[in-house]
Amino acid sequence: MFNVSVMDHAQVIFEGKAASVILPGDYGEFEILDFHRPILSLLKRGIIMIDGVSFPVAKGIARFHKNELVALVEL
Repeated sequence: MFNVSVMDHAQVIFEGKAASVILPGDYGEFEILDFHRPILSLLKRGIIMIDGVSFPVAKGIARFHKNELVALVEL
């Protein structure tokens, strides 16, 4: 499990631990699992899926580094 924070400019949408996060990347959907290599990606309109729970987003950016995912999004 790794730490996940998803937030927009006004609030924290999700904060906690997850085993799997699927993101709508600029070049296509991708999945983050434990100890994924570091990545920085733009996000397009779609769904962020955190352990089966979905969060719709308009766009954003996601960074995975040192087993922690931080996504700044617009809803």
